Parts: sequence; structure tokens; C-alpha cells
Amino acid sequence: MRKLSIDELPEVCKELRQDIIDEVSVNPGHFASSLGVVEITVALHYVFNTPYDRLVWDVGHQAYGHKILTGRRDKFCTNRKLHGIRPFPSPLESEYDTFTCGHASNSISAALGMAVAAKKTGHDDRHVVAIIGDGAMSGGLAFEGLNNVSNTPNDLLIILNDNDMSIDRAVGGMEQYLLNLDTNETYNRLRFKASRWLHETGHLSENRRKGILRLNNAIKSALSHQQNIFEGMNVRYFGPFDGHNVKEIVRLLRQLKDMKGPKLLHLHTVKGKGYEPAEKAATIWHAPGKFDAETGERIIKDDSQEPPKYQDVFGETLLELAKQNPKIVGVTPAMPTGCSMNIMMKEMPDRVFDVGIAEGHAVTFSGGMAKDGLTPYCNIYSAFAQRAYDNIIHDLAILNLPVVLCLDRAGLVGEDGATHHGAFDLAALRPIPNLTISSPMDEHELRRLMFTAQLPRKGTFVIRYPRGRGVNNDWRCPLEEIKVGTGRKIRDGKDVAVLSLGPIGNDVEKAIEDIGEARSVAHYDMRFLKPLDEEILHEVGKKFQRIITIEDGVRNGGLGSAVLEWMDDHGYRPEIVRLGLPDNFVEHGTMAELHAITGIDKDSIKKEILT
Repeated sequence: MRKLSIDELPEVCKELRQDIIDEVSVNPGHFASSLGVVEITVALHYVFNTPYDRLVWDVGHQAYGHKILTGRRDKFCTNRKLHGIRPFPSPLESEYDTFTCGHASNSISAALGMAVAAKKTGHDDRHVVAIIGDGAMSGGLAFEGLNNVSNTPNDLLIILNDNDMSIDRAVGGMEQYLLNLDTNETYNRLRFKASRWLHETGHLSENRRKGILRLNNAIKSALSHQQNIFEGMNVRYFGPFDGHNVKEIVRLLRQLKDMKGPKLLHLHTVKGKGYEPAEKAATIWHAPGKFDAETGERIIKDDSQEPPKYQDVFGETLLELAKQNPKIVGVTPAMPTGCSMNIMMKEMPDRVFDVGIAEGHAVTFSGGMAKDGLTPYCNIYSAFAQRAYDNIIHDLAILNLPVVLCLDRAGLVGEDGATHHGAFDLAALRPIPNLTISSPMDEHELRRLMFTAQLPRKGTFVIRYPRGRGVNNDWRCPLEEIKVGTGRKIRDGKDVAVLSLGPIGNDVEKAIEDIGEARSVAHYDMRFLKPLDEEILHEVGKKFQRIITIEDGVRNGGLGSAVLEWMDDHGYRPEIVRLGLPDNFVEHGTMAELHAITGIDKDSIKKEILT
């Protein structure tokens, strides 16, 4: 591509965009984000000497074009498939992928680290670029990185891809700021030329540069009646410019490439650019599934006879509870559609808060509301809740505040892979005092747990449930209290006891039914990881010498570990087999494939019981 003339780049962009459309239409993945950065991607690889120069992508939804350009076009048909290329950029896959980027807002921090490392290791000619979206810019880590960029010697270039979207429409003060921010292009060009001349003539030292920058910012703010937050942090700002004019972006990057000091290039883009249906409905086309590339018609199978998704049961039940309890509010970090909190948001917009990509803030904000009388249902995907671990301990658990922490997408999630599997929540949260930790076996149990969690004196209450569909079509059961710390016996038996937690219990039932008379199997749905049902454990400890525990989470530290510890503490010595996720990061693939690989599918459970 670098051998082409700049006039040929628009054709490269056209072909690359079509390639993404053709591939994703038959092999579903993240779509609109990658279409929106085609010109930025082409321009970056055209101007910079990748992979020696470092491109650090944020999130990675937007990096399909990057993957196709960097030697993976022939393999792109395996994207998100078992043993195929990864759903997000990873250095484990390609030297062009410089850092892990499945979660948002880490690009500036990682890129600054690389820029400092380049200077410290004799690679002074290495350029480092962070590409971050306006949605990810709302994350606290992005601001922490910017703050450090401002006072650490570096030549980092930050590309701000501003499309007014994350998955749903971006929210918050930063988003409004970016919408209003406008800097004159002619002024920027003149200032750049003046800066370059002063450098070449030796009149602009680093200290003088900072002084002139501060004076310049003050004068510009006074004249425009507008404060530039980036230049206020000593980061040179350029923009906004059209993010779909590839020749203009190349010109800008060539100008900025060797400029000393940190700088930010603000580019306006359209999510889904070049594919009309995606431009008109970017949220739907973020990950649209299969579709007809010619007509734009999405291929949606009729699922009207199937059980609902857990997220939809959550959304409908939350609205039902909120109508009964005026203290209930909803909190989501930029995922109202993904977690179905948009159902309550539509009917009660003043009682639902989308805080942007800011999981730690979502938890602490919920804690603040709970402290003064509200009952927040804070819904965070399990993998993203990892980012709020300290907030859960420090800002909820210590005061035992009545926040209902709903962990969606818990357990294996399928094609999104290692960065998105909700594998660690049970093991991570179990040691924390004051937490109630629960997981429903089906939709009825989810509704009952959600009802129980908002009752008085329940404290911090965790409910974790998986991605995908449940098992009941008649899911609207009565809302009834479940006594905290109680499980239930699903079936009796005498040879072996299976203790399950969460929806994986449905696979246990299928395995036991397949076994038939070959073994007499007792099955207990534990419901709660914390507190454990000690009556059940005493019954099992006295009656059974062979016990299997199973969970859709890591074996180390979860339900199996808790049962082992309890049995040892109370003098029982049964043989216990723990089924769960292994001590390694699980790759991407279909849910069925991953359950089989990790040994928690029906056939693996059946084999373990018989063995």
C-alpha cells in the first residue's frame, strides 16, 4: 500500500470498506465501528512505519480494517471462530497488534508507556500513536493517561475518533464538550508553521515552548470564549477535521509525525460510514449478525417461540419492580441496550442513569445514592466489572450499602473471547465481607432474586447471570422472596451429589436424565455462593462420599473451592471433583464449543458422574 500514490488511497479505502462489508455479512462481528475508521486506518499505515512504529487501538471494535491490511485478509473469514483469528487485536496474534484492547480507555496509558520505553531503549525514531473513540474518552483511565501525558517527556500522538457514539449514543459532559469544540484549521496551520520555523532556528526550547503554549491558550480562550481542555493539559490540539478525507488525514499526519511533544488530532467520523443502513442505525449495526450485503436486510431467524434472553427478563423485571418501589433507580455504564435497561429508560427516563464507559464511577455513584436512601440496580457486564473491583470493596461493601450489582454476561460469552468472558467474578468477589453473591438457575429464579435484593436490610447484593437465552417461555412468574443463603434440592439420589450454581444447573439436569438408572444422582441448586446453604452442605457431607461441584466460572476460588473449604472446616472428607473453567484464558468460539473444551457441557458432566 505504501508504494501507491496518495491519489490512489481513496480507492484503497473503497475496496477495504467493501471487504469488511462482504466478510461481516456472512461471518458476524463488530461492523459499524470498523467502517467508520477505514480512512484513518489506511492513512496511519500509509504514513507510519508499522509495525516498528506503534499503533495502539482502543477497544478494538474498530480494528477490522487494520487486521485486513496487516496480513490477515485471507484468514479474516475465521474471525471470532474457534482457533481462528481473535475478535480483538492482540500481540499474541500479530506484531502489528501492539497491545490488548478488548476493554475501553486504556490506549493512552499504554501508548505513553511505549513512548517512554522508546526513548529509554534507544528507539528515538519510533513513533507511537493512540487511537481512541469519543465514547472511550469518557473512561477515567483515559483522563489518568492524559494527566500523565501532560507532565512526562514524550512525543505521543493521540487520534480522537469522534463519532458521537460508543455502542449506544455517547453521553456525558465530555461528549457535549467534543460536540461544541471547534478550532480554526487555518489558525492551526499557521501556528504549526511558526512552531516549526522557531524550532529550526533554535529559538524554541522546551521551556519556551510550554510558556508560549500557555500564553497562546490564554489568548485563544479569551478571543473564542472557549477553553480547550487538551491544551490546558499541555497537549497540542489540532482539529476537528473530516475523518473520511484520507488524503487530508495523510497530510495532517505527515505534518504532525515529527512534531515534538504530545499532540491530539481530533477527527469527526460517521459510525457505519459507507453503508447506508449502518449510518442510519449505528446501534443496531454495531454487531448486526448476518445480513444481505447487497440489500442491507438483516437475516434474523424467528425466535418468537424460544425462551427470552436473560438480559430482557432483567429489563422487564426491573421496570416491574420500579413501578412498585419508588426508591429503585437504574445505573448502566454505556450499555442500556446491551443490558436491556433501555426498557426502564424509555418509560422512566428520570430514574435511569447512563454514566458512560465508567464502571468504577457507576459503582461508586450507585453507592452514593444508596447511602442516602435509594436502591440502585447497577448493571455491568461481568468482564467489565473487573475494572470496578476496588469500588465494590471500598465504596459498597465496607458500608454494606443496599446496591444490587447485576453482573450480565457472567461465565463464558462465546465469540468475543478472553477479554469478555465473565470468568472471574465468583472467585474475585467471594472473599469480600458483606456481599451476598447469587446466581439464578433460570428466569424465574432471576426474577425472584431481583425481588429479594430490593427488600429492606439486604445490603450489597450481587446477581450474576449469563449471556443468551433462558429455558422458560412462561417466564413471568410471581415475584416472591428467596431466603438469602438457601439453595434447593432439585432431585434426590444416593450414589453421587452434584452441587451447581447458576444456569449450568440446567445442563446438569440434562446429563442426569441421559444417565437414567445407571447412577442414582442427587442434584442441588446452591443459588448462593455467599452465604452458602449450610443445611444442604451438612446433608451432603453426611450422606455422600462422592461430590461434584460445577460452575460457569474459574475453578480456582469459586463454588468448588468454597465447598472444599467448608467440608474441611466441618470435618467431612468426601471425594470432591470440581468442574469449572481452567487456569488459563479461554479462547473464542461458540458457546457449545467452549463449554465442551472446558469440560462443563452436558456430555462432560455425564462422563464425570459415571466415572
